[in-house]
Amino acid sequence: MLFDTHAHYDDEQFDADRAELLASMPKSGVGLILDPGCDLESSRKAVALAERFPHVYAAVGWHPEDCAPFRPPDLDALRALAARPKVVAIGEIGLDYHWAENPPKAWQQDVFRRQLALAVELDLPVVVHDRDAHADCFAIVCEFPALRGVFHCYSGSVELARELWKRGWYVGFDGPLTYKNARKTVEVAAEAPLERILLETDSPYLPPAPLRGTRNDSRNLRYVAERLAEIRGMTAEELVELTAANGRRLFGIPA
Repeated sequence: MLFDTHAHYDDEQFDADRAELLASMPKSGVGLILDPGCDLESSRKAVALAERFPHVYAAVGWHPEDCAPFRPPDLDALRALAARPKVVAIGEIGLDYHWAENPPKAWQQDVFRRQLALAVELDLPVVVHDRDAHADCFAIVCEFPALRGVFHCYSGSVELARELWKRGWYVGFDGPLTYKNARKTVEVAAEAPLERILLETDSPYLPPAPLRGTRNDSRNLRYVAERLAEIRGMTAEELVELTAANGRRLFGIPA
């Protein structure tokens, strides 16, 4: 069964059919889903979905694009949410330097550090968003050597990935792995230790190549699995089993 380790079912794009879609996932071969929050409201929604559907788990956190309203007391709210049984990580957190209108870099970095410290305090893994901020993201996570997690939708170099793997980090592969211009991502996928790879959709975003321009959902994870299996010379079934075990291990979810 597939484990989609990153899908935003709290997103408004699923308002029309969220419950029906999530309920159908096990019959579609998707056995586990992790829904990461992007601010307090979406984190609460992710937790509610996790508590409603047995195969759904949640992460809670402030996404770098959404962190402008963050205030230090919000950590107490995250701490309370993280105490719920179906919350298995702090995320989606990190740095995003792509858009000029994003919160200032220094503020993103401060919010990131505070949430990493919370994860260490709670002994939880983290789900890291890193867009056009590879050097700063890596430097900051290295300030917390006891911490582990996943660099979601990994887009950095293979050289940086090697440093992450040395430190026990995971990398997540999404729809972009199936794109024609995915040379760098393919290089990382070809070299990644098999015990350090995860499958993701980032639904409703980043649909795989055959479905670009449509709303993504976890049923499309098979396209990413098939492409990654092709790169690694494995069967899709072997790759699915391997990555599901990796996800359960990282997030502490029993088989």
